[in-house]
Amino acid sequence: MATTIDTSVINRLNNTGLSGGSASKSDDLRENFMTLLVTQLKNQDPLKPMENAEMTSQLAQINTVSGIEELNTTLEGITGQIDAGHKLQATALIGQSVLVPGDRVLVGEEGVTPFGVELETSADEVVVTIRDSTGQVVRTYDEVGAVEAGVQSFTWDGKLEGGAQAPSGAYHVSIEASANDEPVAGTVLNYAIVNGVSTANDGSPRLDLGGISEQASLADIRQILRM
Repeated sequence: MATTIDTSVINRLNNTGLSGGSASKSDDLRENFMTLLVTQLKNQDPLKPMENAEMTSQLAQINTVSGIEELNTTLEGITGQIDAGHKLQATALIGQSVLVPGDRVLVGEEGVTPFGVELETSADEVVVTIRDSTGQVVRTYDEVGAVEAGVQSFTWDGKLEGGAQAPSGAYHVSIEASANDEPVAGTVLNYAIVNGVSTANDGSPRLDLGGISEQASLADIRQILRM
């Protein structure tokens, strides 16, 4: 009666981590498998040899493990290239003006920083409200008109409701958007300058926005502005 290869070796291979320092362990298990296969072929009953389909199936399993190991190595290389590309993109942003999630607008001697709006769908009416640091409304724009879905940038002229120039300082922007009298979800974006790039604990690049906003990731950037 034909003997059968101890498939527990295959199971051990399948349950063994195949990345990093475990590669040598999987090599040892693979060698054990091949030793068992050769031993079986030498000692099988000549009148009832191992079926070709059975042997092919077991060889396919060990080859699958090898393929997964090679695939993991390839994916690690691709991931490293992607991370390097992200860091290169991040360094290219140093000195650039960007819009990121946030509601702050700064008024100073050099003028007023722009702000933006990101809408999930188009809106036929958008109301922009600007408040000072105490929460008092200092300006309302209710004639913005229709705004397309996506990211749009705006500029406040720095004037209060009565027409006077707003004092220097930080102000906050909020929006109310609607379409056919139904609310439209939206996010306010504030202006920032990328001053530098650092690396997070997970290896991803983080952007230093100079204090106007917390450090941001590349995914936080909604628009790059030309100033």
